[in-house]
Amino acid sequence: MAETMDAGLFPDSGRDDLAEGVRLQKVLAGAGLASRRTAELMIEDGRVEVNGRVVTRLGTRVDPERDHIRVDGRRLPPRRHHRYLVVNKPRGVVSTMDDPEGRPTLAEFVPARAGRLFHVGRLDADTEGLIVLTNDGDLAQQLSHPKFEAAKTYVAEVEGQVDRATLARLRGGVRLEDGPLKPDKVKLIDTTGSRSLVQVTLHSGRHRVVRRLFEAVGHPVRRLARTRLGPIRLGDLPVGATRDLTVQELGELFDAALL
Repeated sequence: MAETMDAGLFPDSGRDDLAEGVRLQKVLAGAGLASRRTAELMIEDGRVEVNGRVVTRLGTRVDPERDHIRVDGRRLPPRRHHRYLVVNKPRGVVSTMDDPEGRPTLAEFVPARAGRLFHVGRLDADTEGLIVLTNDGDLAQQLSHPKFEAAKTYVAEVEGQVDRATLARLRGGVRLEDGPLKPDKVKLIDTTGSRSLVQVTLHSGRHRVVRRLFEAVGHPVRRLARTRLGPIRLGDLPVGATRDLTVQELGELFDAALL
């Protein structure tokens, strides 16, 4: 349980400059969570934590780039001067910003003024769906590290009818050439005479792992799309479209990356 803190983190000198800290309600309002007055009510109601302690005193000052701030238990991402984008990558696009072979790249689907961006993880050219781009090198490096194995959800269109026995086999785990793999969740969405739609969630980041998983049970993938990466969902973002991460998504992503 979070400890209640009535004293400010910084002396309240009446200034809002960063050297003395920034008033907590101003940080909440600046993040787009609420108006300044509503943010004050949230603080007074004990809904805001700073570094694990509940803050109820108006005028409390924080460092928005260093302090861990939570509202109703949800992390408020630190103030950064970076871009964080979600792209619904089309099929046939390589997961790079430039390609010496002249193939379509992610650069074609990001705002012209976004600057240099790094991709977080990769998708095969034949796989469409969610990919994250950012110019925050620290976050991109942390999220791309093998230690960071966020849950990833895919929807696969596979050949043939996937029956109950095959679903049970997938849920129980399948041995691939580079070791066993047990998905977190497998769900049959639809099936017809010639194809099935299956949703699979797993943590593994192994090369072409979803395609190899279905090949191992006799249902080669026709089409594959990633719909979720950690706390980030693709939702109804159209193919080829881009959007900024929400404050909630970014806060959860920083939590997952231990930043």
